[in-house]
Formats: sequence, structure tokens, C-alpha cells
Amino acid sequence: MSDPIQIFKPWYGEAEHEALRAPLESGWLGYGEKAREFEKRFAEYVGVKHAIALHSCTAALHLALLVSETEGHEVLTTPMTFVASNHAILMAGGQPVFCDIEEDTLNIDPADIERRITPQTRVLLVVHYGGHSCDMDALLDIAERHDLLLVEDVAQACGGSHRGRKLGSLGHIGCFSFESKKNLSTGDGGMLVTDDDAVAERVRRLRWLGISSDTWSRFNNGHEGRAWEYEVEELGYKYCMNDIAAALGLVQLEKLDRGNQLRRQLVQRYHDAFADVEGIEPLAIKEYGESACYSMVVKLEQRDGLCDFLQERNIQSAVHFRPNHLYPVYAPYRSGQLPVTEAVWQRILTLPLYPHMGEANQDRVIEGVRRFAEGQRVDFAVPQHAVGG
Repeated sequence: MSDPIQIFKPWYGEAEHEALRAPLESGWLGYGEKAREFEKRFAEYVGVKHAIALHSCTAALHLALLVSETEGHEVLTTPMTFVASNHAILMAGGQPVFCDIEEDTLNIDPADIERRITPQTRVLLVVHYGGHSCDMDALLDIAERHDLLLVEDVAQACGGSHRGRKLGSLGHIGCFSFESKKNLSTGDGGMLVTDDDAVAERVRRLRWLGISSDTWSRFNNGHEGRAWEYEVEELGYKYCMNDIAAALGLVQLEKLDRGNQLRRQLVQRYHDAFADVEGIEPLAIKEYGESACYSMVVKLEQRDGLCDFLQERNIQSAVHFRPNHLYPVYAPYRSGQLPVTEAVWQRILTLPLYPHMGEANQDRVIEGVRRFAEGQRVDFAVPQHAVGG
């Protein structure tokens, strides 16, 4: 049997191995010099004043919603995302209000958002699905007209942009994931970005248990007084990124744009290969966004059949995602119909995509999809009375 083709695969090389040497030899493995450098360079890359390194995007989302004072308020959100996006709303004491999605991009639908705004709505949480920008022109207009805070979940879209601006820099707060499968991978990790000085100051405090000054600063950064002298001003969390993850992040940031360009080339090959394949429909690419191409998602009627067909050929595939409102934990928050979401999620399948995939592996995937589609057409063409006859 051929070697397995993974659906996602981190892009690590000798530079990442070498980068780990410094923190391991320094004896300082927690939040320190590497994390601070990563924050500075990431803020410059995204084009924001503040970048705050955390141990996950879930942590970033939780803190973003806490400082947005969502407790007791409604947060308009998408069901088509990993549950972390909406768990964070509950963790912050907010009430998720699920909006329907666009059928062609699977991003949140601005028109449905308008229908669901109430006096209790405070935050609009948007997820750039698969790496492709939401319709930020419409979303920013809605947020401004209704005095809403807009939080971008950029977990799937690091390096993507909307009309030339990096995703994460358009809303009030942006939240990034550096989990193992992501475009920029530190094994696990996240970043919160903002231009709001007050938000940044509070998030820095909240990520370190509410302590007024982080440990690195108190030992290495001209802290006044003894290192153990600090204040605990409010309840916080142990959400800091460590220097091991940050060391990887610095290397990964240098190769992010190159990796994303390789992803775009592979996605274009998929689109070209499926252009004449009946029943296989890739997601749309809108002119306003340059996608980070985190995932390659297609729509088809026999989704489960294709998944099994590829698995027999040692090719991974998966569904991203089961709509969150269908999980029992979100049963209390089901209100209104989500017809597009509930129809389209049963037709989507994620195919393998990673920068170093190579054309040979991609051709195996393409051949598998084409063969399955051809077999389906043959099956449909055979009259029922002729089967077995």
C-alpha cells in the first residue's frame, strides 16, 4: 500500500530544531525573551500596536470576550467553526446567538447577522473559515452602525488578508492559533492582537493570574524593588506562551508567507483539476480576500462515500465542522433556523493540504476524487431495473 497522505502536516525543518537550542540552554523555558521577541515581530507582521502571546487561541478568545465585557450579553457567532470559538463565549459568561452562513464560502452571513441583532447584542465574533476572509466590509459596517465590538477568530487564517490588510487587524481584537496543524505552528500556542492600549494592558495582566508584572520582567527588565514584590489586582489565568513555543514561532513566522504561497498554488491545482469533475465543488474564492488556504474543502452529495473511498487508498479526509449548535452543550442556545448551515455541512469534506505536500501526493488525492466521481456517475446512469439483470 502507498504511504499515507495526512490531511494536515506541520512544516518543520532544521531551522526549527536549531531554534529550540537557545531556550533549552538558557535555563529559562517559561514566558521570557523569546516570547517577547515573537510578540514584537508578530505585531509588526500583522500591522497592530500590540501582540500578546498565549498558550492557545482558546485562551485568546476567552480573554478577548472577557475584556469585551460579554457577561450577560449576546454574542453573534457562527456555528461553522471548531467548538473553541463558541466555548469561549460561554467561558466569558456570554450567550452565543448562532447566525447562518454563506453557502459558497461557509463564512458567517452578514444578512443573517442583521436579522438577529437585539438590544442585548454586544459582540460580533467572526471566523475566517478555511483561511478565507469573511466579508469584512459588510461586517465592519454592521458593527459600526449597531455599536458592536468585532472580534476576529483568525485561527484558520494566519497570513491571510482582506483588501491588503492582514486578517486580525481589522476588528477590535484578533485571535490566532499556532496549534500543530496551523499555517504557523508552535505545537500549541496563540496570540491576541489589538490596537487598544487598555485592552492590551488588561490582557497582559489576565494572562498571568492577574499579577501586575510578569516573572521575566521582574528578574530581567529593570523591575523596581525585589522580584517577589508585585500586586494581584484581579482574578486571572495561567495563559502565557513559553519560550520553547516562541522559539518555534519566530522561525515559522519567517517562512509563513512562503508556506501560504505554496498552499495557494496547491489550492489552485485542486481547483483546476476539479473544474471539469461533475459533482465536486470547491469553496468560492472572493476578490476581496487573499486566503491563507488553511484547508481545502469541497462540497459533494456523497461525502461519506468519498471519505471511505480515499481512506481505502491511504488518504486522509475529514469534516470541518459539525455545526456547533447541534452539540448538546449548545441546546439551550438554539433559536431560529439555520437552513444553509444544516444543509451544507452534510456535503463538505476536507482534502489533504500542507505546504510541503508536493505534486505527486496531491495527484494521488486528485486521482482518488476523480475516480470516485466517475464511479458515482456510472452508478447513477444505470437504471434500477437493470441492476443485477
